[in-house]
Amino acid sequence: MSAQLILQPGKERSLLRRHPWIFAGSVERLVGRARPGDTVEVVAGKQVLAKAAWSPASQIRARVWSFDADEIIDNAFFKRRVAEAVARRGVLPRLTFEPGLRLIHAESDGLPGVIADKYGDTVVVQLTSAGAEKWREAIADALMRATGCARIYERSDSDVRGLEGLEPRAGWLRGEAPTGEIVIEEHGVKMAIDIVGGHKTGFYLDQRDNRKLLGELSQGRRVLNCFCYTGGFSLQALAGSAAAVLSIDSSQPALDRAVANLALNPQLDATRAEWRCANVFDELRRLKAAGETFDLIILDPPKFAPSASYAERAARAYKDINLLGCKLLAPGGLLMTYSCSGGIGLELFQKIVAGAALDAGRDARIVQRLQGAPDHPVALAFPEGEYLKGLLLHVF
Repeated sequence: MSAQLILQPGKERSLLRRHPWIFAGSVERLVGRARPGDTVEVVAGKQVLAKAAWSPASQIRARVWSFDADEIIDNAFFKRRVAEAVARRGVLPRLTFEPGLRLIHAESDGLPGVIADKYGDTVVVQLTSAGAEKWREAIADALMRATGCARIYERSDSDVRGLEGLEPRAGWLRGEAPTGEIVIEEHGVKMAIDIVGGHKTGFYLDQRDNRKLLGELSQGRRVLNCFCYTGGFSLQALAGSAAAVLSIDSSQPALDRAVANLALNPQLDATRAEWRCANVFDELRRLKAAGETFDLIILDPPKFAPSASYAERAARAYKDINLLGCKLLAPGGLLMTYSCSGGIGLELFQKIVAGAALDAGRDARIVQRLQGAPDHPVALAFPEGEYLKGLLLHVF
């Protein structure tokens, strides 16, 4: 018999709305024994509301696998859930032909702590919760069956695992390393993916549609790409016939990869590209002091607020970077600005950017709100899944 997680009175409301997280403060007691990752029944009063993975080391004590009290959490469950997630990407036919695609988006696909990205015939999986760790073999088998991929690489090395009491883990789960580089083509631009040493699973697939938009906006413009990583936005700007593209990042290895990616695309004019290794905040101040201006600026910084407790400090960083961006834009220029911080909601982010424009003495209008690509769905009951938010601004 499964252990039972008894909720404090009145703490079942979020579960009744099908939110999949159960925080420590909502737990009254655990009846029975459960190891990290074990399935427990979540009970309010005398009613079993869900089946969840137990995580005693985390402030999120349990993550719901199923709101069906009778559902059995076993290998067959993961076979079904993974197959459903992969099939769900077929809702939009254009996703079917994407060589780089998110197949599983954690809670929003009913698989908390499970991320799976496909690059050609290679799948990279990231397991960040105790429950996902327990079922890693079942998840790998289900992915092989649902995708027919040649290999699976595990990148379970994010800091989040530490909050679950888990050690980092990386290596081949299924199959062997390919003989050459993993290269995908996105909107006519080739990109090599470093699944072993790159950020996340190797690339930021969530920005796919926004990179396409940038290419459409870049013709004849002088573009500044901040926090450029391996050049995804930069190469799309070049493909869109930008007059010049200056790309800044603090990581020389990332810039080296960006230069190598540019070399994969001989159709692009490399003479229009400049790569600069520097602290972005410091470099933007130097550019302003030098009297430089740009027609289009991309601000896509790393996560400043991993949780709501970091929101105040993160707000100052977002304010600073957007203030500098507004000051560097030529009149009538475009600003693409993003936050991937879960602790900063869209309303707060817009307020921060509005304050930055005001302090810069600029008038700005929202042309378009920006979000993650549709292979990163957001469950209505789990708004935390909408971590990426952005604004395209016309600045005068």
